[in-house]
Amino acid sequence: MAPVSGIVLLAVGVWGRVSLAVYFSLLDEKATNVPFVLVGAGTVVVLLGTFGCFATCRGSTWMLKLYAMLLSLIFLIVLVAAVVGFVFRHEIKTNFESNLNLALRDYNVTADRHSEAVDTIQRTLHCCGVQNYSDWERTEYFTQRGIPRSCCKSQDDCSEEDLKDPSKAKQKVFVDLIGIILACCLSRYITNNQYEMV
Repeated sequence: MAPVSGIVLLAVGVWGRVSLAVYFSLLDEKATNVPFVLVGAGTVVVLLGTFGCFATCRGSTWMLKLYAMLLSLIFLIVLVAAVVGFVFRHEIKTNFESNLNLALRDYNVTADRHSEAVDTIQRTLHCCGVQNYSDWERTEYFTQRGIPRSCCKSQDDCSEEDLKDPSKAKQKVFVDLIGIILACCLSRYITNNQYEMV
């Protein structure tokens, strides 16, 4: 299961770098490293999963114990990363909102990537402004041309609830814990039956 989750991390990292670049352009420099971290973590998980398969095929107890220990370490790192993300979620949101407000204020004043980012975000998320369409009323662009074409009327797809799915998080924790338990059980089974292997 570890190679599969590693491949998923790699895919999400590459997808994030390619598809979410417009969102990262409105964040601080530190946040733009997230896709690279995911690609690196995915690579480590794929290598670890391959090591686990190798250890299982060889029937080596010390390799399986090392695999279980490394899997536990990765689980703890993911848990710490999730807690850090949860703790700093308000700061990330505030940073994104303030940068989006600045991008709205300077929209089309100078041809830059922030104006393109605003258009792409509004078009993709089917939303308008930071909070709603009235955010545009305080901009220079609005006084000259009104609301931009990328702005839409529907706010349905912009809710925070659409981005939250706790069932996926529970499933990931469950699969990781099952992997740790099964690796320990297999190691113990091989140790108990070691005398049969000659």
